[in-house]
Amino acid sequence: MLDIKFIRENKDVVQAGAKKKHIEVDIEALIKLDDDRLKILKEVEELRSEVNRVSNDIGRDQDSALKVQLIEEMRAVKEEIKKKEEKLKKTVEDWQKIMVQVPNVPDMSVPDGDSDEQNVEVRTWGEKPQFSFTPKSHVELMLAHDMADYERGSKVAGFRGYFMKNDGARLEWALMRFVEERFMDKEGFTPIIVPSLLRREPFVGTGYLPQSEEDLYKTQDSDYLAGTAEVSTMGYYINEIVDKKNLPIKFFAFSPCFRREAGSHGKDTKGIFRIHEFIKYEQVVLCEASHEESVRLHEELTANAEALLQELKLPYHVVVNCGGDLGLGQVKKYDIEAWMPSENKFRETHSSSYFHDFQTRRLGIRYKDEDGKLRFVHSLNNTALAMPRIICQIVENNQQADGSIKIPEALQKYMGGREFIK
Repeated sequence: MLDIKFIRENKDVVQAGAKKKHIEVDIEALIKLDDDRLKILKEVEELRSEVNRVSNDIGRDQDSALKVQLIEEMRAVKEEIKKKEEKLKKTVEDWQKIMVQVPNVPDMSVPDGDSDEQNVEVRTWGEKPQFSFTPKSHVELMLAHDMADYERGSKVAGFRGYFMKNDGARLEWALMRFVEERFMDKEGFTPIIVPSLLRREPFVGTGYLPQSEEDLYKTQDSDYLAGTAEVSTMGYYINEIVDKKNLPIKFFAFSPCFRREAGSHGKDTKGIFRIHEFIKYEQVVLCEASHEESVRLHEELTANAEALLQELKLPYHVVVNCGGDLGLGQVKKYDIEAWMPSENKFRETHSSSYFHDFQTRRLGIRYKDEDGKLRFVHSLNNTALAMPRIICQIVENNQQADGSIKIPEALQKYMGGREFIK
C-alpha cells in the first residue's frame, strides 16, 4: 500500500503507474474520499473537544439549573458525534477499498506492454541442446520411465492431479537436497519452514488479497492456502519493529504450495508444469528503506537463482517483465525461464521481485533509522526452486537418442551415483 501523502503529492505519477500496469483505479475519487475523511474526522474531534470542555465546566459550576441546561446541550452534541462517527466509518471503509487497489509505481526501467508477450529479454545463458531426433515432451518421457502417473493422479486428486514415483520421486528428493545444500550455509540466510494454511491478514499484506482471491483455495473456516512461502514469511514480523543492525534479513523459506490456476484451465493441462499442489523454496528479504539497496539485493537474489540453473546446466534466459505483467505491489520483476525443447521455447522457472515498502506498510513492519525515526522496511522475494516444475526442463533437455535421460552431474550424488535414468 502506498502512503496517502505520497499519493496526494504525486497523483499524476501514481495514475501513470497504474496505467502502465493496466490497473484501473480512480486516484481523483480516492483523494476526494480522503478529503471527506479528514473533514469529518476534524469535525468529530472538535465536537469531542467541546464535550470535554463543557464536562469540565459542569463539574466546576455550582448552578444546578445551568448544569441541567449544559447536560441537555451535550446530549444533543453526543448524538451529533454518533452520527458523524457512523459517516466517518463508512467513508473510511470506502477509502480503504480504493487504497488497497492502488498499485505500486513501477520502476522507470520497466518496459511498456500488456502481457508477458511484451517482456524484454535481458540476457541468456547456456547452449540449447541439439537433437538428432524429435525430442519428446516431459509428459511422454516421465510416462515411459514410470516416473509419474497422471491418470491415477486425476482419479485421486482431480484435474491437474499427479503422482510422482520411482525416479520421478527420487529426482524431486534429489532436487530438494541439492537446493538445501546450496542455501543452508549461504551467508546471511535463515532456513525456515513456514505454514501454508494462513489467516487472511498476510494475504492482504502481501497484496494477494483482494485482487487474486479467485486463485486461492479457501477453507470452511475462512483461512487460505498459500501459493508461495512468501506470504507466511512476510507475515513473520507483522506489526513489529525490527532492529536496523539486523538488516538485511534474509530467509530461505520452504512450504507446500497450492494454486487454483484460475483462468488457465486450458493451459498446460497435461503433465506437471502447471499444477494445483507443489513444493517451493523461496528467498525472502527485508532491507532498509533504500531504493539502491533494493536494486542491489534484487540483482543478488536473481543471481542466486541463476547459479542453480547453471549448476543444473539448463539453458535459460532472464526477462524483465513489462508493466502489464507486473503484480499490484511489484516495482520491478524478472522472470527466469529455462529452455523447453518439446515446445521450442523458454518457460518460467523463477520470478524475482522487489516492492519497496508496499507490502511492509500493509503489514506494519518497521525499523528505526539513525535519527530514531520509524521507517517501513523494503521487501523482496525470489524463487529458489519450485518442484516438480523444474523436472520438466531437466528431463527434456537431458533426453538421449536411446530414450534414456541423463541425470545432471549436480544431482548424481543424490541419485545413488547414477548417470542415467533408463
